[in-house]
This record gives sequence, structure tokens and C-alpha cells, in this order.
Amino acid sequence: LLALTPADFDFEKRTVSITKSYQRLNGQDLITTPKTEKSNRVIQMPQFLVDEIQDYLKQLYNIQSNNRMFAVTKSYLHHEMDANIKRIRIHDLRHSHVSLLIDMGFSATAIADRVGHESIDITYNYAHLFPSRQLEMADKLNLERS
Repeated sequence: LLALTPADFDFEKRTVSITKSYQRLNGQDLITTPKTEKSNRVIQMPQFLVDEIQDYLKQLYNIQSNNRMFAVTKSYLHHEMDANIKRIRIHDLRHSHVSLLIDMGFSATAIADRVGHESIDITYNYAHLFPSRQLEMADKLNLERS
């Protein structure tokens, strides 16, 4: 998120390209390549997100195509997320996204491609979050048999 620039978005195709990572080390902003080859990816966005990103960009004064869109730090985001709710890490939002996609019925392979998991085994680590899916599968198998 913190490395994104307007150039990373193709609003006509509704995609965002993930090709870099942001770190702040010794008071310096550092843009690097993602951790793994699989982390480089193009993600399809829902239309509501395209609209929200376009609205957000209109609010930024004189932003250039290669300027960071979110000129904040991870600690700032943590501070903003602190409220009357259980504290979560920023990275936990990614876990929530994966969990939601599992619950929506998407395959582990498709989810792994979307979030840049090196192996679908990583994605399978989330399966325990939706035990009702096991019951659903058994019920569907019963329907197929009859």
C-alpha cells in the first residue's frame, strides 16, 4: 500500500500492479522490489475501489504519476487504526482479505495468485477460519449422490 503510485493503476482495465515495496529505514524512505517473484502481480479491482481510488487521487495536490499516493508511515497507520476495537496489525488486513475470499468460495490457487503467495500451501493455512465450509461440502456431496 505505502509504495503505490498513480502509475500502478489502470482504471480502464480496473487493475493495480504490485511491483514494489516500501520501507522506512534509519529515517529514509526506501522503495524496493517485493520479497518474492510471486509478489510481483497485477490485481483486478472491484469497480467501487476504482471509483474510490480515483476520488482519492483528485484530492491530492499536484501528485505526479510516480509519487507515492500514501505519504505516511506504518506507525501512522497503526495510530489511525487505534480505536475502541481490538488492535490489529496493518498486515492483518491482508489476512482478513484472504479469509473473506475463502469464505466467498474462491479457490486457493486463485487467492494465492491474487495475494502473491509463493505456494498455495500458505493460502491453505487460512482454511480453518471457515469450518462451516466443511459442512457445506458434505451437504453438496450428499445432493450429488441423490
